[in-house]
Amino acid sequence: MYPIDFLWRAVDRYPNRTAVFGPGGNLSFRELGTQVLDRAATLTQIDPVRGGRICVGASNGMDHLIAILAVLAAGKVWVPLNPRNGDPELRRILDFVEPSLVLADAEMQNRLSGTTAALRSLESLTQQAGDVGAVVMGPRSSGGVAMDKPQAIKFTGGTTGFPKGVIQPLRAWNTNIATQIHELGLKPDDRYLVAAPLSHGTSTYLLPLLGVGGALIIPPEQAKAAALLDAADAHGATILFAPPTLIVALAEEQRRSPRLLRRLRYLVYGGAPMRAEQIRDAQSVFGPVLCTTFGQTEAPQIITFLPPAEMNGDTLTSVGRPSLLTRVAIMNKDGEPVETGQQGEIAVRGDLVMSGYLKAEDETRKTLVDGWLRTGDAGVFDERGYLFLRDRIRDVIITGGFNVYPSDVEAVLSAHPAVADCSVVGVPDAKWGEAVHAAVQLRSGMQVDTADLVALVRRELGPVKTPRHVHLFESLPRSAVGKVLKTEVRNTILNRRGQ
Repeated sequence: MYPIDFLWRAVDRYPNRTAVFGPGGNLSFRELGTQVLDRAATLTQIDPVRGGRICVGASNGMDHLIAILAVLAAGKVWVPLNPRNGDPELRRILDFVEPSLVLADAEMQNRLSGTTAALRSLESLTQQAGDVGAVVMGPRSSGGVAMDKPQAIKFTGGTTGFPKGVIQPLRAWNTNIATQIHELGLKPDDRYLVAAPLSHGTSTYLLPLLGVGGALIIPPEQAKAAALLDAADAHGATILFAPPTLIVALAEEQRRSPRLLRRLRYLVYGGAPMRAEQIRDAQSVFGPVLCTTFGQTEAPQIITFLPPAEMNGDTLTSVGRPSLLTRVAIMNKDGEPVETGQQGEIAVRGDLVMSGYLKAEDETRKTLVDGWLRTGDAGVFDERGYLFLRDRIRDVIITGGFNVYPSDVEAVLSAHPAVADCSVVGVPDAKWGEAVHAAVQLRSGMQVDTADLVALVRRELGPVKTPRHVHLFESLPRSAVGKVLKTEVRNTILNRRGQ
């Protein structure tokens, strides 16, 4: 059983059920299966080599969804391109991955024009007549492909010039599918609203929902909170996943203009912590449907799960208990398990875990130790087995559900001729969970407009990684050996802001 087989099984069992509700029309399972096969056939004709890497960059939409499924059906490796990344970063990913093909919507095509990679529009897959009989329906028809082979490569950040491409194997995707079906109790009448980007956590919900005969709801392109809630109401959404920032926006919109949302049973937040008052506010607006998952790109989506009935009292801010097929432990710096109630690094074991990082053996060895994924997150288990996140051991900022590695931003800022040194930190933010802030030390005798530094990062890395504020320091605080002290940088920024 391979991930794409969950779709084929549903096509066989539920051919006339609606599989996708879209702004331009709906697709039954039979129609979805036919379109996926047609486009997979085209991909196979363009690139006959099995296991080729196909990059897909686009906003959410029907063509984007079908392209992802077609990549899987053709036995290719899916590499999502996040439209929120800056153009230079997107090009670095392409150079690093060396894809056999890049599929993009019109906006992404313009941004990637001139790339040495083969670039085609999403629509081109529908314009070339495919021989459905020639398509390779997933890995099984080749005589068997090992479950450790890649299904996707997703980028989670890293130093500039050295992207961290997480290799998600077939077994991890299968484990995620089985886990979601079990933990969420998915069934044929479930309908999932595609609210968050398909390039991120939302993609992990596609095959579990389709696999049980459920449906996906594609809202209008670039839909805001109001349009998302309208789509959820109109099509009877039962499940919605979003980062805390979007949950807060949805709660504000629902309070302003309530929708019935009679069928909604899971409003899942993930990707970043959510404060207790935000959780209570969302519960007061939507009722007892809020729940959460803890996961990483390295162990996609559900490492732990906290259902709505348990999101209260002492467990309100927990991320739940380990999911069906995954082991979770808290370890000390020596890699030894700690006692219940003691804090340490969260470690994960099981088929959900990645194979490693693309072209990064040293990073892989540091992260996968004795079969355990060392997540870089600190946490603690209480006596009932609920996991609570405490801090992040690795240097990463989570803003609006997206990972921002300070070294990426620091490398861009340091390239400015007026910047002598800089340090990028995360600062608590009511809207984003954390906001990116930069402390900059200028070269002697030089001046710079902080707005120019903000614009530089936005141009290079895109809006997500752009600092909300740049703070000028006469000198950055350092340790006795000259290392910048990020904790003191953060405290100084907080003091300046009166926090």
